[in-house]
Amino acid sequence: MPELLLELLSEEIPARMQDRARADLERLITGGLKEAGLEHGDVWTFSTPRRIGLSVAGLPERQPDVRQERKGPRVGAPDKATDGFLRSVGFDSFDRCEVREVKGAEFWFAVIERKGAATADALGGVVTDAIRAMGWPKSMRWGGSAFHWVRPLHNILCILDGRPVPGSLGIGGGATLTFNGSTVGHRFLAPDEIAVDSAADYRAKLEKAFVLVDPAVRRARIEEAAKEEALATNRFYFVRKDLALLNEVTGLVEWPVAVAGRIDAGFMDLPPEVLITSMRSHQKYFALETPDKQMAPHFIAIADMETGDGGTSVAAGNERVLRARLADAQFFWDQDRKTPLADRVEALEGITFHAKLGSVRKRVHRIQELVGKFASNIGADMNQAQVAALLAKADLTTGMVGEFPELQGVMGRYYALNDGEEGAVADAIAGHYAPQGPSDGCPSDPVTIAVALADKIEALASFWWIGETPTGSRDPYGLRRAALGVVRLIMENELRLSLAWLLKQAAIRASELESGQLVVNNHLAPEEAASGAFDFIVDRLKVHLRDRGVRHDLISAVFAEGDEDDLVRLLARVEALDKLLGSDDGGNLLTAYRRAANILRIEEKKDGRSYEGAPAACLLKMPEESGLAGALDTAAASAQRALEKEAFGDAMAALAALREPIDRFFDEVTVNDEDPALRENRLLLLSNIRAVMDGVADFSRIEG
Repeated sequence: MPELLLELLSEEIPARMQDRARADLERLITGGLKEAGLEHGDVWTFSTPRRIGLSVAGLPERQPDVRQERKGPRVGAPDKATDGFLRSVGFDSFDRCEVREVKGAEFWFAVIERKGAATADALGGVVTDAIRAMGWPKSMRWGGSAFHWVRPLHNILCILDGRPVPGSLGIGGGATLTFNGSTVGHRFLAPDEIAVDSAADYRAKLEKAFVLVDPAVRRARIEEAAKEEALATNRFYFVRKDLALLNEVTGLVEWPVAVAGRIDAGFMDLPPEVLITSMRSHQKYFALETPDKQMAPHFIAIADMETGDGGTSVAAGNERVLRARLADAQFFWDQDRKTPLADRVEALEGITFHAKLGSVRKRVHRIQELVGKFASNIGADMNQAQVAALLAKADLTTGMVGEFPELQGVMGRYYALNDGEEGAVADAIAGHYAPQGPSDGCPSDPVTIAVALADKIEALASFWWIGETPTGSRDPYGLRRAALGVVRLIMENELRLSLAWLLKQAAIRASELESGQLVVNNHLAPEEAASGAFDFIVDRLKVHLRDRGVRHDLISAVFAEGDEDDLVRLLARVEALDKLLGSDDGGNLLTAYRRAANILRIEEKKDGRSYEGAPAACLLKMPEESGLAGALDTAAASAQRALEKEAFGDAMAALAALREPIDRFFDEVTVNDEDPALRENRLLLLSNIRAVMDGVADFSRIEG
């Protein structure tokens, strides 16, 4: 069956855009094929810095024939209606229509039959529409073109079954790119035109022309070549793992060639993070490590060229460029250490955190006060935690962090140790931004936990106070990440904290001037801000638990209690409820609860009243009634004692003991007795079933 091959040749496409562009192109082409009625087989996408494309296998020779029936107006309808119908179906008269009877009346029906076009004729429009519809984060025009694309397009290879597809792309200014069956190889190593007739031929010929079009193949080649070059430099050297850099470099080269370079010995005293970041950010070099994870005085660069001297000139050029970069880093390192972090804190007054929230210095003051509210409660040294909070942002004023913002915190640790600060303080400065994502490690040292938690809680409460909250598509201040960080810090370290109270304290601090006077404005009250931020964190917790496989309905059942802000206790209740419902007693108990709740709902609606309160003992005529009443009293008391002790498994066990008396009640007792007094008393028993069980969790929210 015919195969489509499409390649869009252009100037260099940014590496960060290539993955999304491949996905967009596949989605647009396959969507266009579906609309055209063209079934297809496997799709293979590819990209390099200079080209993006795909192949689609298993296409049919022609589009399928189409038969469509359209119901028209009643026979004898006014001319305006009949003429409009004929125009809509493209007929000149009713000669091509049929008369059919529908519910005793005659109507005109148009039968439209269209022969399917050759696939090649249909593809031109599909391809041009897809090219024009591709969305790029940034695009440009070139020459006299009115067409926007990520970079200037030079050629469109588009063949079906080895032959060019009829079609072209007009880019404005009188310029047109006609679909053809040829491409070019590597810009410098093989720039001549290459004719291809299939995807397999395309891949093979381009590889001979020094282009690996498949990103997965290039990535594997880079990994292997870098590893081999590292071993050739020193058999004990290893390439430092850096998946993000590997993916970026894959999008920067068409023919990867690994070259080893040397780092001048004078720079090896720089912190390894500085060396790695300087090489990674500016030059896209891979760092090398020794078996004990120490920095090696070499690096691996991935060139997009083969040279006649085995890479010697490329290595020398890369070493020269890196030498200049590291000289700048050395200067920052030497200059920054001349000013202690403590002396830099006041300079934070010159950095605006947010127009409505003041400077970073004021924010540091709020964080420091908040740390003082709870640090000792989680086992942190209060003095160390407050010193760390004071110094946590000071490295933002250093030259090194100004050059490499990604090193904030990391450099603060080095400068703190240089100033003679305690190790726990220095570690907290480095770790207080964590965790910054689901895969990021979570701090476990109490001082670091205290500062990290205060930093995130302060941000959430403050932004809620000024009304800058995330929307479905926007979260410019990273508040979702901060909320998840709060969840992980509390859950993974099992911190017993009143989160709502801490958020309220943070919101109060945000609403006050340093003088302690309340700012008069239109912002939320601190209590409202804290409540909104708490609900947002709880939403993140629910997502976090669902990702861990916890049932969403169990989460909702426990969280419905509404007055709980100890996240560790909440999770313990969820786990205990899950265990109960996983047992036979729990499953049957849930069925009984629903039966009781359904009867109550029906009868309360019919009677126009709710049934609440204790049943009268003198009206408990049957042993099953008195047995259930006694069991409910016992279960309520036992569950309450267990909840107070946080023995949530015992609370669930107390509920499980209700299964048999509830079953006996429903088997033997008629709730809707003819005697109104007995009926009301029995409905009160049912309401007690609901009340006792809902005192532990809202069972009405549980599914299944």
